[in-house]
Amino acid sequence: MGIFNFFKSQFIEVIEWTDQNSNTMVYRFPVQNNEIKMGASLIVRESQVAVFVNEGEIADVFHPGHHVLYTQNMPVLTKLKSWQTGFNSPFKAEVYFINTKQFIDQKWGTSNPIMMRDRDFGMIRLRGYGIYSYRVAEPVVFLRELFGTNASYDTQSIESHLKKMILSGLTDLFAESQIPALDLAMHYDELSESGRQKMQERFSQFGFEITSLYIENLSLPKEVEEAMDKRTTMGVLGNLGQYQQYQAAEAIRDIAKNEGGGLAGAGAGLGAGAALGNVMAGAFATPAQPVPSPAEEQKIACPHCQSQIRATAKFCPDCGQSVQPQKVPCVRCHVEIKANSKFCGECGAQQVSEVQCQACGATNAPSAKFCGECGEGLSN
Repeated sequence: MGIFNFFKSQFIEVIEWTDQNSNTMVYRFPVQNNEIKMGASLIVRESQVAVFVNEGEIADVFHPGHHVLYTQNMPVLTKLKSWQTGFNSPFKAEVYFINTKQFIDQKWGTSNPIMMRDRDFGMIRLRGYGIYSYRVAEPVVFLRELFGTNASYDTQSIESHLKKMILSGLTDLFAESQIPALDLAMHYDELSESGRQKMQERFSQFGFEITSLYIENLSLPKEVEEAMDKRTTMGVLGNLGQYQQYQAAEAIRDIAKNEGGGLAGAGAGLGAGAALGNVMAGAFATPAQPVPSPAEEQKIACPHCQSQIRATAKFCPDCGQSVQPQKVPCVRCHVEIKANSKFCGECGAQQVSEVQCQACGATNAPSAKFCGECGEGLSN
């Protein structure tokens, strides 16, 4: 009986996998030193796919359901084994169960800041983080490209690589979007969907489908956020002169409530009164018009790249193009004048975009002396 039970234990009659770990992607059914009995039951649960591998070559794929293993429903393995019709002996093959459910709440985040050019703050460093979800859509591609011959495979085995893929794609997406830093929050949904579509092609190379991608937060460096807070504060305060007057009025009220007596109190009151007088004189006086400093010099937009440059600049420091007004020759005396001028400052001739021939009515260039249609002379 002992020998009979030993040989009986070598034949596998039921093949199934109950997932105990939600992060397991592939599980290899333990068939080492065992043989699968022809007519055995294969149970494939929902969100699973079973793949038979014969000597390293992928054979038959079974989807969810209860399958009885015969040569009829294993055509590829039957061909690889060169079985005759009606084969009924135990056989050896590797069986892999692939988890096809969604792997949710996968984290992504910027390990290093993303350098970007912003039209309001210039060069900025952007950080962000979020989550994404994916699943195995092509089991055969996944086994061939990633899994190999391991006993099991989980999300941690591929997590680092997927994060780098996502960060590379999102960095390119953020830079191409050219969305101002102050407006990024209102475009989270659009950027998330664009990022998911951008990642789909990269994920499909490993047999994956990225089902969702979300941006939870995009943040600027501390220095930029402090500058934004200061700008917000200035906008809330409004007129600084009126704010100083309000502070002075508050100071008068506090001194009036001071009930301290004695010579010390009188001396302190006199000193405070003198100081307050200076404050009041400066607060209620008409503020002088500030003299613009070189840093506050008027700026204009470059006509080529729209960068903010000094109004007196001759060339744009960003694109290198000339920002001086374009000049064209006068239609009569050919002296250079500003483009779009209506009259020449040298000869007084009216500048027109075209000249009409009095003989045939054809239009000619403003510098033409003869009509290109009839050859008559033109009077400019």
